[in-house]
Amino acid sequence: MNEIKDITLAPDGRKKIDWVRRNMPLLGALEREFTAEKPFAGLKIALSVHLEAKTAYLCEVLTAGGAEMYITGSNPLSTQDDVAAALAARGLNVFAVHDPPQGVYEQQLERVIAPGPNIIIDDGGDLVNLIHGKYASLLPGVSGGCEETTTGIMRLKAMEKAGELKFPMIAVNDARCKYLFDNRYGTGQSVWDGINRTTNLIVAGKTVVVAGYGWCGKGIALRAKGLGARVVITEIDAVKAVEAVMDGFEVMTMDDAAQKGDLFITATGCRDVISERHFPLLKDGAILCNAGHFDVEVDVAALEKICREKTADKPNIAGYTLENGRKIFVIAQGRLVNICAGDGHPAEIMDMSFAIQALSARYLAANAGTLKGGRLLNVPAEIDERVARMKLGFWGRSIDTLTKAQEEYLGGY
Repeated sequence: MNEIKDITLAPDGRKKIDWVRRNMPLLGALEREFTAEKPFAGLKIALSVHLEAKTAYLCEVLTAGGAEMYITGSNPLSTQDDVAAALAARGLNVFAVHDPPQGVYEQQLERVIAPGPNIIIDDGGDLVNLIHGKYASLLPGVSGGCEETTTGIMRLKAMEKAGELKFPMIAVNDARCKYLFDNRYGTGQSVWDGINRTTNLIVAGKTVVVAGYGWCGKGIALRAKGLGARVVITEIDAVKAVEAVMDGFEVMTMDDAAQKGDLFITATGCRDVISERHFPLLKDGAILCNAGHFDVEVDVAALEKICREKTADKPNIAGYTLENGRKIFVIAQGRLVNICAGDGHPAEIMDMSFAIQALSARYLAANAGTLKGGRLLNVPAEIDERVARMKLGFWGRSIDTLTKAQEEYLGGY
């Protein structure tokens, strides 16, 4: 039995899925391929990814390949109820509602794991951690999984180092066709989509503080600059800080940036990036939001504790009046701003990322008997190469090929 808000919302969700399907030709090609080959026949796939139209299409592609899908979201605020209903109407197993009551999100994760998955597709590591804990008895049936995010990879590396990871996981986030495009261009655009549609304020002329200059931070900063903002970067990595300076941005500590910024975006994968000591330093009217996976980068709990008044000033924006009289604002409860206040990455970007997911899942299915132990694996180079060539093909672009003499020349180095 599904656990969704309302099955009558399905027609609206179907329209969203059909729209992204038109704009995701790589997944379309894989859907035709999987339909013919049925690489997942007899397999159960548990998936926890932000449940909106693009994710829904990935689920349908995997279903076309013979998978029995068990689906939930990876964030309580990112599930779109009409999309969940559309998948349920097609007979998929869906356990997801937008902004569920306390404890329900965790119950939905459990309902996805309980049937005993063979492959896990995770976004942030919640499913992997759950099956290693409460559902450890199901570990022998798991041939492997795929992880979508930087934060999830960090958690997996810690598990691998501690010897706690019990099955192979493919680091989809570390594929070139993922981080170069999804993390940089996808995050860069979708974060500002979410901010702009929610605040309806101009960016030009403002000071935007971006915490973290990884691939996501690079994309966010690049778009902020393009919108006319003065951009400040905060970092803990000296090399990335040098890179930010050479890219034309100011670099300073958060203690200093807190006094200068009009709009703050965290993208670090760490916690307490904007913490209790920073709040009194902020300007009146400063806006805070987060582009990292978990809602711990802006310490909203501390903010609620020290404020003298909290108000709902606008849909998806909370205002906090501090003891010093200044009022600051937080978008989407400090959760992922691009998906909790928007529709996530553009369809064409997720077409590449989800093509990597689908092909990596097929790789796990095809090599279930040979991939042993709890290891974090790179996406096979041929998958990265295939996705890039497919993308170029749909664009109608061609690239050069090495001659035999060139191959021999390069082989000497």
